[in-house]
Amino acid sequence: MEGGAYGAGKAGGAFDPYTLVRQPHTILRVVSWLFSIVVFGSIVNEGYLNSASEGEEFCIYNRNPSACSYGVAVGVLAFLTCLLYLALDVYFPQISSVKDRKKAVLSDIGVSAFWAFLWFVGFCYLANQWQVSKPKDNPLNEGTDAARAAIAFSFFSIFTWAGQAVLAFQRYQIGADSALFSQDYMDPSQDSSMPYAPYAEPSAGPDPASMGGTYQQPANAFDAEPQGYQSQGY
Repeated sequence: MEGGAYGAGKAGGAFDPYTLVRQPHTILRVVSWLFSIVVFGSIVNEGYLNSASEGEEFCIYNRNPSACSYGVAVGVLAFLTCLLYLALDVYFPQISSVKDRKKAVLSDIGVSAFWAFLWFVGFCYLANQWQVSKPKDNPLNEGTDAARAAIAFSFFSIFTWAGQAVLAFQRYQIGADSALFSQDYMDPSQDSSMPYAPYAEPSAGPDPASMGGTYQQPANAFDAEPQGYQSQGY
């Protein structure tokens, strides 16, 4: 079932790391976390070149500092977001409030979709600036592999974050029809496994016979009194 760690076990259950790491959304989070490291790590380490003539560093992407800054910022923030939601995956089985569970899954949908958009913008931005970069700015082709890696993993990150949004939406749909958002409470009137029949008011109908066998026991109890009375002699 796609509910994964979000729907596994009762609220307040023990944390199961084996179950957690097998969930598709957890796997995508870890992959996205690694991709973010590649992106901002590549830019920080090799995305800035030294200009011999000017004596200062410049961004490898068309000398545009905004391109490098955007790549680093998105990578670092995505890294932290992955850690935050991995922690939420661990803590989620402990959440007993139905409203809090719904908010957590809805936030997962929105945040994942938002990051997929940011990575799409980052990919387009970095790819465009790389395409218009001048060869004379980097005659020795320093850092070109790192620059291409940042662009490639920005592109891959679009799909990993979009996949997280899709999986979160599926969990929300499943939760609306299952125990995902109601594990801590079950309405007895909706539970078909209950061992007793629902209570019926004795005054629900004027005719006691119409109430079936549920009313016969009190009737037998009253019949016992006249029998005891008739056994007395005067």
